Amino acid sequence: MSVSPIRPAADARTGPAATAAAVLLLLGALAYTAWVLELVIATGLDPVRAYVSELAAADQPLGGLFRATDLVAGALVLAGALTALAAVRRRPWTAAGLSALALFGAATALDSRLPLSCAPTSDPVCAARETAGLVPATHTAHAVSSTLAMLGALAALLLLTVAARRYGHWPALARLGPPLVLAELAATAWTLAEVAALTAGRGTWALGVGQRLQVLLVALYVALLAGCLARDARAARNARPGTPSVTPSAPHDPPRGAP
Repeated sequence: MSVSPIRPAADARTGPAATAAAVLLLLGALAYTAWVLELVIATGLDPVRAYVSELAAADQPLGGLFRATDLVAGALVLAGALTALAAVRRRPWTAAGLSALALFGAATALDSRLPLSCAPTSDPVCAARETAGLVPATHTAHAVSSTLAMLGALAALLLLTVAARRYGHWPALARLGPPLVLAELAATAWTLAEVAALTAGRGTWALGVGQRLQVLLVALYVALLAGCLARDARAARNARPGTPSVTPSAPHDPPRGAP
């Protein structure tokens, strides 16, 4: 057996902040998946073809609801990321990842304030106006804020996964992070290919499916991070100064009594 000190990412002084960060991030992840309501509420949009952001378009009957959930999601994730920065040890990869997550939250909140005026994938008139440049400037601004949000999310997933594997304080994230990151990169490539096809006039393919998978994976990752922070907070509360933790010996450790 090998003995090592307990080293959660949060210590006893910052345990409550880690708990607060976990709650904020979990609620943010839930709000970010509000689009699943389209499975039980008729929105008038085809989830296989339509952008997720079209649910929040200004001319959609439930646009106000989805703009509100996007605003809440972004604000909660931003607050959770900043709170986590104050709660955990500011190692380089961790700090960079949480900063990227804060960017994602801020851009998502901004995105909700810059809605599309109409739904181009389901409204031919809207699509023609968008192609001709006759839509409000918010369409361009929305594209910029959406791009910033997704870049922040991708950076956060990559950086926090590296942090978990390098520092060893988030074992669940170290184990599940790599497959989630690979799936997110694949979903992003799928979405970008579909956007290129749409721009070239070749149809939407399954644009809605690709983008929904993209945002769902981000929400799952944020929820997983919340779980890791909650575990840190529990470990910080239960830790006693100077109390060691006992971990199984590594396979290469010599047996007791070996020379």
